Amino acid sequence: MIAIGSDHGGYKLKEEIKRYLEEKDIESKDYGCYEGEVTDYPDIAEKVAESIQSKKCEKGILICRSGVGMDIVANKFKSIRCANCDTEEKAKFSRAHNDSNVLALGADYLSVNEAICILRIWLGTEFEGGRHQERVDLIKEIEDKNMK
Repeated sequence: MIAIGSDHGGYKLKEEIKRYLEEKDIESKDYGCYEGEVTDYPDIAEKVAESIQSKKCEKGILICRSGVGMDIVANKFKSIRCANCDTEEKAKFSRAHNDSNVLALGADYLSVNEAICILRIWLGTEFEGGRHQERVDLIKEIEDKNMK
């Protein structure tokens, strides 16, 4: 299950991504915003991050105008590794090397096609483990020390 959320600036792209996920038979849960709403991105990022922490969802997708705000908020949550990706290569390495579990996208900087290509790579890339697991473990140690 993939959690998906956007603020009003990312709403249109979110709807296109939901359509793509449905076409691929990938189950998703929409945490907002909804048509016509004006929302604060921290509220949506919080809902998506909490859905992953509670294991209701395995991964998440967050969309705002730049992707930056959503990325910042999501990474305030323990066990969340959100990556703001604007290229397929960043998406690939965020999964392969960092085991990212949330993808942030900037609606003002990506076409629907670019965003879907990035998402496709992100979803299709497995974490490589090995030396990268050691680094993810270091991230967890830092979280444990600083996120009480």
